[in-house]
Amino acid sequence: MSDLVLFDTINGQHGDIAQITLNNPKSLNALNIEMIDAIQNALDICENDNNIKAIFLQGTGDKAFCAGGDVVGLYHSMKETANDAIPEKASQFFTKEYKLDFRLHNYPKPIISWGNGIVMGGGIGLAAACSHRIVTENSMYAMPEVTIGLYPDVGASWFFNRMPNNIGMFLGLTGSRLNASDTLFTKLADYFVLNEFKDELLDDLTKVQWTNDATLDVDDVIQSHHAFSHDQSPLSQVRENYDEIQNLLAPASLKSMVKNMIETEPKTKWMGFAQKGFLKGCPMTYALVDEQIKRAKHMSLKQVFEMELIMSTRCAMNGDLQEGIRALLIDKDGNPGWQHKSVDKIASEHIEEYFKAPWNGHHPLQDM
Repeated sequence: MSDLVLFDTINGQHGDIAQITLNNPKSLNALNIEMIDAIQNALDICENDNNIKAIFLQGTGDKAFCAGGDVVGLYHSMKETANDAIPEKASQFFTKEYKLDFRLHNYPKPIISWGNGIVMGGGIGLAAACSHRIVTENSMYAMPEVTIGLYPDVGASWFFNRMPNNIGMFLGLTGSRLNASDTLFTKLADYFVLNEFKDELLDDLTKVQWTNDATLDVDDVIQSHHAFSHDQSPLSQVRENYDEIQNLLAPASLKSMVKNMIETEPKTKWMGFAQKGFLKGCPMTYALVDEQIKRAKHMSLKQVFEMELIMSTRCAMNGDLQEGIRALLIDKDGNPGWQHKSVDKIASEHIEEYFKAPWNGHHPLQDM
């Protein structure tokens, strides 16, 4: 097991609770390949131990559950790769990350994600894939890939299509921050529990008399803490601004939506931040968000991850992602030189390229 992922078990009266803890606090528990492999190893142990009844997935400290993937590592992988070639380390990272997310979605035992603090990008991929998804008063969720020339991946094509009308599109275009109540409204989380009840919740799990349906057993424990906490949950910003979001994204065409987003006068502070995030974004990301939502509407979860691996590998090959990371995190000049200055300049064949597999033959996720 890696020092970047801690694994232990809490002895219970009728069965044990495993704890998997992301332990990379200097990077706000951002994921790298070493951590992904370690989580998979921990999941193997839990699956093969009949005495482990449920898993508790958390991040070290109170600042973050997981702030996403190691994008600086992706940058160096792209930087050292020749034009039009597949950046090997970037492709390996995305492949391993999506295999882990898919496994979490389909894991045979209950997995509780404790989404306290910052949960962004790849962190949402982990938290949202678990069977029991908890947020707290400190939770801050976001999919800000638009600012680095990527697109919301880690299964976002799947969960965007299951959010209230147009909300997935809005989050993908703006990278807007979500509080705990927003995550419940957008179906990224299931329960609100105050952070102070975490230890008590874990203690209650050790007392469960496990039945043949461990999922319902965990539901019952968490629901009692949710009931005690619910009155202290924050106002949902997405719900508060829902009508304005619908008006902005009512047009059928992406170009009209973009025009609305540029020209609108935000009615709330939160919408103002959303507009600022949008204006900093990559025009190709706007097009990819629009296209990924359309294409994934009737896909299975496996098909979604297969599509996203193609898209992510293409992003690593096509320049905007490297430039976006450079401008935001390497040189920090805040002035990315996007390949397309507006969606008006993006031809349909440019978009189509992102959905064509860059490898011959076997898809890396085909046997997932």
